[in-house]
Amino acid sequence: MRFVDRQDELGFLEREYAKTSFRFIPLYGRRRVGKTRLVREFIKDKPSIYFLADTVSEPEQLKNLGRAVGEYFKEMVLVEGGFRDWEQFFRYIAEKSAKTRLILAIDEFPYLVNASRAISSIFQKGIDTYLGETQMFLILLGSSIGMMEREVLLSKAPLYGRRTGSLKVEELKFSALRYFFPKADLGKRAGIYSTFGTVPAYLELVDSKESVLDNIAGLILSRNTFLHNEVEFLLREELREPRDYYVILRAISQGKRKLSEIMNDTGFDKAHLSRYLDILRSLGFVEKEVPVTEKSPDKSRLGLYRLHDRFFAFWFKYVLPNRGRLELGNEGYVLKQIKDTLDLHVSKSYESISREIFLDMVKRDEIPVTSLGRWWSKNEEIDLVALDEESRTVWFGECKWSGRKVGTDVYQDLRRKSERVDWHKGKRNERFILCSRSGFTPAMLDVAKRERVVLIEGEHVLR
Repeated sequence: MRFVDRQDELGFLEREYAKTSFRFIPLYGRRRVGKTRLVREFIKDKPSIYFLADTVSEPEQLKNLGRAVGEYFKEMVLVEGGFRDWEQFFRYIAEKSAKTRLILAIDEFPYLVNASRAISSIFQKGIDTYLGETQMFLILLGSSIGMMEREVLLSKAPLYGRRTGSLKVEELKFSALRYFFPKADLGKRAGIYSTFGTVPAYLELVDSKESVLDNIAGLILSRNTFLHNEVEFLLREELREPRDYYVILRAISQGKRKLSEIMNDTGFDKAHLSRYLDILRSLGFVEKEVPVTEKSPDKSRLGLYRLHDRFFAFWFKYVLPNRGRLELGNEGYVLKQIKDTLDLHVSKSYESISREIFLDMVKRDEIPVTSLGRWWSKNEEIDLVALDEESRTVWFGECKWSGRKVGTDVYQDLRRKSERVDWHKGKRNERFILCSRSGFTPAMLDVAKRERVVLIEGEHVLR
């Protein structure tokens, strides 16, 4: 797999590595997001041992770990016999890293937990007794976010107080698709983004020479392919009661976005549903939106839920309702349905793409912004609203994926809606930004110059 982006993550690891004292970094994120690839890139030119745990018994784990450590230090006794217990492992590795910076990366740590429920406490004791005064750089990787939280990350976890930092590996940004598909135009990259998301393992499967629809047919609709069953696999892997979560995700995908709507559709009471939604949010499958101007977001009654994972959103929208047809091999019917509605599906992703472009502009031009999101009230909605409390500056933005150029009517409507936003009214500095797939009319270009409206055409800021 090619290595794309991840400069922020690499920078964090390099800064931790430079500190020379004992460091313990839990590194976690959903499956196939590129955790292992990131760590391999980080350790490739450093003294390091990489060990991948497996679904075997504890004695076998110790034997395999001993083989990896023995091969690095050229200790044939370890290669052939492994470690007899964890204390021997910690004593040995502490001696080797007492005065030498050594990275030990243990991948799929949750498999060690499955082999021994006491493993987190064993590692806690190992750090306290042996590793704390060494120059060891310990990385524990995990794809099961729930287990990583219980065993390492949450305040009640045995290893919580021992970590010196932590790193959650998220999906890539939209801009990373340029590296995967350098010859693709915005329309094609947006189609891939709206369908496959930005999980590296999914993007690696996409054939850049094929159309988006052909990739969908071959990689998602076709039975027994990796992605056809991926959603169900991930839910079974992460959750104890996947059926309940499945019902909730289906309801949200069908447009039930308010808590009350999801309750009515699923039949779950408020307490159970809220707990399930919190878990889905922690896993990155669902997100809760509130208007960006809300003073107490956690208490807001205006919260709306949506599927955060773009592949999940596509799968629940097109694959789940058509499972019967796909099982019978009627992929053509489903593909026609996708073809007829794909552009509308992609248009909803253009908001996220535009926000990313805006954030890049903010960072590049050093524009102060403290929060960014959407705003809505009753039947009115603004796609992009960015606030800066200190200067009392607010940005209002509209995003259009239309094939027509955006004119002054869109701008005037945005100004009208902005007057309804109750945030430092009468005492704020207002800026406006328009994002358009197809550009702008001459009249709008003229107004933009006079009124300092920022224009984004496709994915480029017009200067």
